[in-house]
Amino acid sequence: MAHMYARTPAIVARHKGVSLALDEVAFEVAARAEELLVQHRAEGHAEIDIATGSIDRFVVLSDERGQKAALSIEYGRDAYTTTRTDRDGNEFEVEIPAMDGLFILARAAGLPKKRKGRVKID
Repeated sequence: MAHMYARTPAIVARHKGVSLALDEVAFEVAARAEELLVQHRAEGHAEIDIATGSIDRFVVLSDERGQKAALSIEYGRDAYTTTRTDRDGNEFEVEIPAMDGLFILARAAGLPKKRKGRVKID
């Protein structure tokens, strides 16, 4: 008897009505997130995508530039100094200012806007 109930969540999750409801909710969250992103974006390449897993749907803040900007957009960043190279090959330092997080995904999904701990990227 217990074996029968162990499969129930997977069966329900794959039900066509549940799947359609997940698609609808993901679309609504993605639409709100895109609206919030457009309000704050003066430039940049970040975009909102929907990824589909075997059961779940994921709304993703994507930035394919390789500069890890999506994490900074969502949660903010501290000020830091980095080295850049000009056209002649000369290196120079650039001060990148601190930025508060926009919490695009959290706000679009109706989740609390809070940063838990520090996010460190090497």
